[in-house]
Amino acid sequence: MSNRLQTSSDLSIVGSPVAGSRAPGTASKFRMPFYFIEPAVFGTDLIIVATLSLLTGIGYHWVFFYHIPDVGPYLAIGVLTFSNFSAILTARGDYRFRNLVNFRRQARDVTIVWTGVFLVLLGIAFLLKVEEDYSRGATIGFFALGLTTLIAWRAALAHFLTKALASGAFAERKVLLIGERSRLASSRDLAELRRYGYKPVRTFEITEGEFKTVGMPLTLQKTLNSAIEIARDEAIEEIILIIGWEHSRCIEGILNVLSVLPVPIHLLPDDNVARYLNRRMFHVGATWTAELKRAPLSRREQMLKRSIDVLCASIGLVMLAPLMFVTGLLIKLDSAGPILFTQQRNGFNGRSFRVFKFRTMTVLEDGPFIRQATRNDPRVTRLGRWLRWTNIDELPQLLNVIRGEMSLVGPRPHATAHNSEYAQRIAVYAFRYHVKPGITGWAQVHGYRGETKTVDSMTKRVELDLWYINNWNVWLDIKILLRTLLLGLQAAAY
Repeated sequence: MSNRLQTSSDLSIVGSPVAGSRAPGTASKFRMPFYFIEPAVFGTDLIIVATLSLLTGIGYHWVFFYHIPDVGPYLAIGVLTFSNFSAILTARGDYRFRNLVNFRRQARDVTIVWTGVFLVLLGIAFLLKVEEDYSRGATIGFFALGLTTLIAWRAALAHFLTKALASGAFAERKVLLIGERSRLASSRDLAELRRYGYKPVRTFEITEGEFKTVGMPLTLQKTLNSAIEIARDEAIEEIILIIGWEHSRCIEGILNVLSVLPVPIHLLPDDNVARYLNRRMFHVGATWTAELKRAPLSRREQMLKRSIDVLCASIGLVMLAPLMFVTGLLIKLDSAGPILFTQQRNGFNGRSFRVFKFRTMTVLEDGPFIRQATRNDPRVTRLGRWLRWTNIDELPQLLNVIRGEMSLVGPRPHATAHNSEYAQRIAVYAFRYHVKPGITGWAQVHGYRGETKTVDSMTKRVELDLWYINNWNVWLDIKILLRTLLLGLQAAAY
């Protein structure tokens, strides 16, 4: 049993010169500390917001009134706006490095938060009757110029940080590695640390036998003593442990020995649990949980979607009432039977409900065995064929939306009998129940509506439904509703 002290060139994963060294003849280049990025972005945001508040206030009065106003109020507005803006971004984690690199997230959050802060502050100003003390033109200019500048700044920042990661522009931070040989050789986290400037100076291995020994083995004690000496000689800034979390006794012993060093010690996540710790964390009292699987829509998103559903469905019922009345009258004149047809369907979380439709067939099938409607189906009435072609037969489902059983947009609900059949043939079919079913959906506007002759066609419909669930946003719903309306008008004209 032996321990082996390695230089950084001994391990392929850390195969670069010792931190701080430079090849002869190479020119030095500026390297920024990794930990400097987040406070630097925070400070830059403050400068941008405060400066733009002053510039728009002064510029507006200078251009239109030829005088320079008192700058105090506009500086105060800038600081107040930034305080609220940055507080929300900080709470959402938008100043974290991994999120600063993600420009799409930054553009979305900056737009929403900046707009929300302005609306709230304008509302407060209106209630306190202080809006007359400030120029509306300067306020609008501050909002528009501020939003444009912040998004442009975030775009440039994301591009810069991405290039910095690729080129190794972060300042080197000298570290020691202590861990199991197998984990040292295979850990993907080490490669990630190197991208952020962490440069291993020495690597110390712990053998399997040392983990099994009760107490602190003499060989491990000697290894740690060597690590302490090198940490002092090389001015090591951090020590990183790469040890399986099941070896808690060994980890505690190492911490006790290394406590003589005034440097931070970090433990990399165990490969077996790292994928769970990379999830969203929730703090519940004195404990916390890792969200292993989130709901397709957050509570805020569910409330937003429900609000839009109720508002639009209510307006739709009022505006379409004449059309629905005429349709009901024509159904009565066209064939015998009720105006509305109800059928058992499965909705959110697999719960069953009765869907409302205008009757388009001569039969009212419902139960464990239902024959799917086909092209030129003799059961479809003359009027029913046109109602199905234009989707007018689906309009009564606005009542299902009001009742909370359906949404305007979502996966189409299938008859219970068909659900049972396809759930056995398509493995991911049940995931459609993760959101409320809709009157129209992403699959329908892509041509997957009506009859499904093969399992492959249903599989494609399910794939489109799942894409919608995983990529939901308000604008996607609006896009689907507009495309549905356009397709309906084209079908009616045809």
